[in-house]
Amino acid sequence: MTALSQLYPQPLWQWFEQICAIPHPSKHEQALSQHIQAWAKSKQLAVVEDAVGNLIIRKPATPGMEDRKIVVIQAHIDMVPQKNADKVHDFTQDPIEAYVDGDWVKAKGTTLGSDNGIGMASALAILGSDDIKHGPLEVLLTIDEEAGMTGAFGLQAGMLDAEILINTDSEQEGEIYMGCAGGVDAQITLPMVWQASEQSYSAFSLHLSGLKGGHSGVNIHLGRGNANKLLARFLFENADDLALELTQFSGGSLRNAIPREANISFMLPEENVSALNEKVAEFEALIRTELAIADPDMRLVLNTIPTPKRVMSENSQNTLIDLLHVCPNGVIRMSDEVEGVTETSLNVGVISTDDEQVTILCLIRSLIDSGRTQVEGMLTALTNLAGADIDLSGAYPGWKPDNSSPVMAIVRETYQDIYHKEPVIMVIHAGLECGLFKKPYPDMDMVSIGPTIRYPHGPDEMVNITTVGQYWTLLLAVLERIPVKA
Repeated sequence: MTALSQLYPQPLWQWFEQICAIPHPSKHEQALSQHIQAWAKSKQLAVVEDAVGNLIIRKPATPGMEDRKIVVIQAHIDMVPQKNADKVHDFTQDPIEAYVDGDWVKAKGTTLGSDNGIGMASALAILGSDDIKHGPLEVLLTIDEEAGMTGAFGLQAGMLDAEILINTDSEQEGEIYMGCAGGVDAQITLPMVWQASEQSYSAFSLHLSGLKGGHSGVNIHLGRGNANKLLARFLFENADDLALELTQFSGGSLRNAIPREANISFMLPEENVSALNEKVAEFEALIRTELAIADPDMRLVLNTIPTPKRVMSENSQNTLIDLLHVCPNGVIRMSDEVEGVTETSLNVGVISTDDEQVTILCLIRSLIDSGRTQVEGMLTALTNLAGADIDLSGAYPGWKPDNSSPVMAIVRETYQDIYHKEPVIMVIHAGLECGLFKKPYPDMDMVSIGPTIRYPHGPDEMVNITTVGQYWTLLLAVLERIPVKA
């Protein structure tokens, strides 16, 4: 960890080191929030915690810049808690083990939290600096962005004085974001009917792992395997021939992360065990071939388990398999307006089994409301056919692009002046909080920038050190160029 604090820019990396040391997964940000509040008070900075837990910290302008427009730098406090299966780590208790690997910072077996820890660290470093030029400054740190955008939903009008917002949650240096997708959570519940198991049958679990997973907004177009969908495919192709009787299906851990692992438990006649082993080997070889580029490390592990007392009824099992196999997943449509950007997608994120039902959590994203509505309708029609229930909740709006944005023009021109090349003006398929901020602050001018982060929402997450320096240089230069108040 000590190596991080020696990286450039040191104030930013020193803060990121502190952030890694204090557990802060979604829903468990209070320890880090309290640490930041205590620090802000020690620096005589005005700090407020709002009704939902967001932090607003204010810093006066540096001398000579008091007449500039007020700027709010925004990041979210929470991080996505994902780890490899063989990693022992409690995200609510254990620090992130960050380390330097060449020009990248990574974590040992877990998500790093550079999404959005680097942005948060940059904001705090600016607050703590005595030699960075800026006008009146606010820093907004929201809670629970990754698990429901609770902080952004709860932000009230009148809490901020700023006219300009700089969101720090983008993940590609050289790109300036001026719009993002909206989304909605879909929870499908399929009632289960159980029956007594045949005790002479053999019982197994089949575990699929080794997938890259990743952010269901940033990485959805890369064609990576979805562990839930792959095991559903195995069942659809083999359950009848092998006379499988399901007892459990589980997979994924977050609705906004592409599932890296999934598990099914089942029974079958002893005479079909040899065929089962053959089918598993054949399926693994087939998927390895199909995903040779996107997910070369996929693996299937078959283990014997104690004999369960019950299995799903034939009708419940068939309905579940059909529903999971036919459920759309991945890119639904690419954007016509923004080349190379996903317009609408669906992530079949989490599957769980309990005494009463199987629950399927999905996240629908779209740049346009009609695209989101279309997928909502598709899922509703499927659940109607399956006799399941669907609950659509937590809908959040997209951030509509504004080509005439003054702050976007400032960022673009500043980038050109510093790096002597054109930045790429982009719309991102991932959900940024800017769309929600537009409701209480409809006239606020917004832009989003950040360093290069690879594989967010997965244990392979990494942030590029060089681009953190470039992002920092750009951010400070933009703050210096903020115009005077009208």
